[in-house]
Amino acid sequence: MQATAYTYDSETRSGSVLLDDGTPMAFDASAFDAGGLRLLRPGQRVRIEVSGEGASPRISLVTLQTF
Repeated sequence: MQATAYTYDSETRSGSVLLDDGTPMAFDASAFDAGGLRLLRPGQRVRIEVSGEGASPRISLVTLQTF
């Protein structure tokens, strides 16, 4: 799934993305680390993987979107 980076805190390695429908979704350090990224800037297009169903899905991977 694709999204746009919205916030990122380099100290905690966590932040949030906006899904293409405008829905915000938070990610934690484990999702950031799983993608192998070193830095993320607001506005960058990212690819995310989501785990869990129902009311509490969670981002398990954040990586840069490449074409």
